[in-house]
Amino acid sequence: MSGPTYVAQLFREEPLYWGLRGDPYLWREMAEHLADTPWPASEAALAQLLARLFQELAGLGLDHPTHVHLPRHAHGGMSSGMISTQFWRERAIPLLLERYRATSAST
Repeated sequence: MSGPTYVAQLFREEPLYWGLRGDPYLWREMAEHLADTPWPASEAALAQLLARLFQELAGLGLDHPTHVHLPRHAHGGMSSGMISTQFWRERAIPLLLERYRATSAST
């Protein structure tokens, strides 16, 4: 059995819970950007890739203490388009890294 080919494969199953209403849209946008990105050689390389892409797409780093509004992900409602840096820092990125470890260990 061959291992994963592209980083976007880590995004196939979405989290059960989100931080804010814009987070699912950013999740899908990140997956789309990583569709042709080869599987990284290490967990550290993946962490750097995800942090860099988050900064590129959200316009701020994962260490930012509050949320950010991304108009392109606003689809109606008061909190529409809001991205939780806390969710990405504490839940989404760790989930993706956990999936990487599990997948890499099984190949």
